[in-house]
Amino acid sequence: MTADHSHVRSDMREPLYQRDLIKKIKTLFPGCFILKNDPAFMQGVPDILILYRDRWAMLEVKMDVSSNVQPNQQYYIDQLGEMSYASFINPSTEERVLNELQLALGPRR
Repeated sequence: MTADHSHVRSDMREPLYQRDLIKKIKTLFPGCFILKNDPAFMQGVPDILILYRDRWAMLEVKMDVSSNVQPNQQYYIDQLGEMSYASFINPSTEERVLNELQLALGPRR
């Protein structure tokens, strides 16, 4: 289900992947709000914030597992993960992360 952006310049692939990922998340969580964070405001904070009902999660979008992790990114993923759900996501981890996201944003048990 992941779109093939292999023909696109590497510096353009992440925004395209992020756009496709946001569409998938909106399908999984109808009515959710997704906000894109400004890295110039708070360096290292994850790329997107997902607000769904009374829950939230944050995702840092990467093109692959070998993509550079910027200073503070792991720190924010760890800290925000303690508060709710936060994770790195890339095409190879997408299925797992989206499954975890469904558990994190789903009904309380």
